[in-house]
Amino acid sequence: MLEYKPENPASIEPGLAERWEISEDGRIVTFHLRRGVKFHTTPWFKPTRDFNAEDVIFTFERLHNPDMPFRKAHPTEFPHFQGLERIISKIEAPDLYTARFTLNSIHAPFLSVLAVDAASIVSAEYAQQLLKEGKPSEFNQKPVGTGPFIFRKYDKDSTIVFDGNLEYWKPEDVRLSRLIFAITPDAAVRAQKLIKNECQVSVVPRPSDIVTLRKVPHLQVLSRSGFSMGYLAYNMAHQPLDDVRVRRALDMAIDKKAIIDVVFGGRAQRAVSLMPPMQWSYDKTLRDTPRDLKQAKKLLAQAGYPNGFTLALWTMSAQRPYNPDPRLMAQMIQVDWKKIGVKAKIVTYELAEYLRRVHKGEHDAVLIGWVGERNDPDEWLETVRFSHWRNKVFDDLCRKARRTIDTAKRTQLYLEAQKVFKREQPFTPIAYPNKYQIINRRVTGFKINFFDPTIFSGVGLVE
Repeated sequence: MLEYKPENPASIEPGLAERWEISEDGRIVTFHLRRGVKFHTTPWFKPTRDFNAEDVIFTFERLHNPDMPFRKAHPTEFPHFQGLERIISKIEAPDLYTARFTLNSIHAPFLSVLAVDAASIVSAEYAQQLLKEGKPSEFNQKPVGTGPFIFRKYDKDSTIVFDGNLEYWKPEDVRLSRLIFAITPDAAVRAQKLIKNECQVSVVPRPSDIVTLRKVPHLQVLSRSGFSMGYLAYNMAHQPLDDVRVRRALDMAIDKKAIIDVVFGGRAQRAVSLMPPMQWSYDKTLRDTPRDLKQAKKLLAQAGYPNGFTLALWTMSAQRPYNPDPRLMAQMIQVDWKKIGVKAKIVTYELAEYLRRVHKGEHDAVLIGWVGERNDPDEWLETVRFSHWRNKVFDDLCRKARRTIDTAKRTQLYLEAQKVFKREQPFTPIAYPNKYQIINRRVTGFKINFFDPTIFSGVGLVE
């Protein structure tokens, strides 16, 4: 219902909701919906009505109510909306073009949650059709929405094909008749496709390829400060990582500058806090403890490990937006830790299995990352999840910030929370990478999204 401008995340813009009001007590949010918006017409669904409040109710009931009929027929998880069931008390439709959310308490990040791509409105009519046909799983396999591109087909591990939506409510944003995503996990192959003019836009180039791609006449390298962070989390459920002296020693031994120079090719900023500098409420006063191997050894000795110890250092098997070469980063950290007597055994799995095991907390130390999806500091508090860290002062500050509408007051609370984080060192922030995207010079209207998704609204191609 709400949107961020790809190039300007400072404010939330109207989308399917033309305007909204928040009650004086901050607990009731009323949205006035856009009229005349069409759902996609596809071979598997022919809508009989326009978008209205019934679709809003269905979309968010499905997200927050595990007992609603469609959720029971097609069980699924919504990681972007964990806790939504505790936030929303009820959702009502006073009329066809008004949707009202009543919250259990003030939740300052609520509008930012509704502006993420994962909160896209889906068709209640289509869901009912699938229930009657006994095919609720096709809701995800054959999606229907209201956006500028209509899903046509997906060839597993190969391509995803969309057509331009000629009925989109912002017709000026539909400048492509067809949009094809060629699934290409290998960054080197992506680079070659760009060079050979086999594709016009590509994501996440390797730092080593950027210099080469800049020299190709028909290509343009776009960049901006990224809204992501690569970091190393310490599992505090595992000894000796539950000791802050051990965590500080491990942190103090890591040569971040070398990692940024070698792994990121110098195209990243040294990370210090649990959120990036572009996020409002970022604490500019925070500083890393200087790298000091002698002091790191002293801290280990004080913690009862004068001869060091052994741990498992987990790393991803594939390049990520926040880590262009996870294996190399792990090897560099392994060498750094060896200098203070800590032996790190590098462990890796295929990405899906890696994340599954990390969420279960099987790791000791893990290289992981975060890519921002919304312009609210609350999102970045989730970065501590892989450390299994609980701190009453930190948790209370974050809880109070969520229940504070005033932005200046919220900022002060997040500044305090970041200081607690830095003292306790549940993880080592390593890098805030710059974001790069390579486009063909024939592409028009393309802007790097401040957040993660690549947006093709308003993008065209000169023949």
